[in-house]
Amino acid sequence: MRRVVVTGLGLVTPVGCGVETAWKNILSGKSGASKIEHFDTSDLACKIAAVLPRVDGRAGGSADVPGAFDPDKVMSPRDAKRVDDFILYAIAAADEALSDADWAPNDVSLDAQERTGVMFGSGIGGLQTTYDASILLHERGPRRLSPFVVPGMLINLTAGQISIRHGLKGPNHSVVTACATGAHAIGDAARLIIHGDADVMVAGGAEASICRLGIASFVACRAMTTGYNDTPEKASRPYDSGRDGFLMGEGAGAIVLEEYEHAKARGAKIYAEFKGYGMSGDAYHITSPAPEGEGGHRAMKAALKNSGLEVSDIGYVNAHGTSTPMGDELEVKAVERLMGDHSKNVCMSSTKSSTGHLLGAAGAIETIFSILALRDQMAPPTLNLEDPSLETDLDLVPLTAKPFKGEAVMSNSFGFGGTNAALIFAKPPTA
Repeated sequence: MRRVVVTGLGLVTPVGCGVETAWKNILSGKSGASKIEHFDTSDLACKIAAVLPRVDGRAGGSADVPGAFDPDKVMSPRDAKRVDDFILYAIAAADEALSDADWAPNDVSLDAQERTGVMFGSGIGGLQTTYDASILLHERGPRRLSPFVVPGMLINLTAGQISIRHGLKGPNHSVVTACATGAHAIGDAARLIIHGDADVMVAGGAEASICRLGIASFVACRAMTTGYNDTPEKASRPYDSGRDGFLMGEGAGAIVLEEYEHAKARGAKIYAEFKGYGMSGDAYHITSPAPEGEGGHRAMKAALKNSGLEVSDIGYVNAHGTSTPMGDELEVKAVERLMGDHSKNVCMSSTKSSTGHLLGAAGAIETIFSILALRDQMAPPTLNLEDPSLETDLDLVPLTAKPFKGEAVMSNSFGFGGTNAALIFAKPPTA
């Protein structure tokens, strides 16, 4: 069977843009949360989010913020106006990942282009573009709509724009599975390589849903935090007794997956080996997880079986851990059930405590954090875990990063509709 390795990473996150910048901030316990300043929140129950720092002044950002996002380095202002921000973030993350992998098939051959593909998605897509177009249509009529409304908001334009930009002529596909999108995109892309449909895939997820419609809608379905508007950095608190819902984030994560022999032949840097991928459906409820985290457990169990590893190989789990009252505890139970007696040796943290919940991008950026944790043998912290609401043998890494020992890591992502994904990565192969 063809083996798959990771050769490139790219990040656009609320705690900074660029892989090493974001990772440094995650390990140091930096929070990306802030008050929302770029639209009116006076009538919204949630007035905070993990907003991407930008040099263009949006949400109070400036060029003085380390790791701030510069849209002008990705697209011209004219072109950037023709796409929703989630597409812009996807392009930026993919640019970094391909550069990090030192892979530019345009400069190699037509065959290299045809053997390189894209699998990228979003949970919601162009929500701001849809919102703005709807208002414009209502107030000024259909003749005022731009021809770029549809291509600017379609989810598959993440993959399409990345493909066009880099001349990637292999499989071109998008995933839409709510908050499991990024993880499913990575797992599906790896399978395309395993089955010989491509040698290299750019995979990940992007989201930019911090807008009036996004915040109001999630508040309406009682999923979002509303009790920490005066202390945004305290709002995302997985496993803590004071949690009251998730904090929305925005950004993108991209990884370059590559067939192992292909990577070896060109002397590529290898971060980790893709080992396991598991999926499941709860078949239970549109928003609530199944009792005892049964669906998530089956996804993790399938990933472990697919990997050929033992639970004793896993030293760190990046949890879905959104800071919702029910979901956090059910995931803990599911992981404990999977790990058994090994639970006492496992660190499990939720980096959403730093970044907020990036919805369709969450699984991608958290996969990258998991790979970096494996590389550095360092578990990132769960911020704001001051009063745990449950007892567990798992080390939930409260407040401060800590070292761990493990040959492999796992990342979990669960989404509305009862869709679940688990990914397992191991240390780079030695032969």
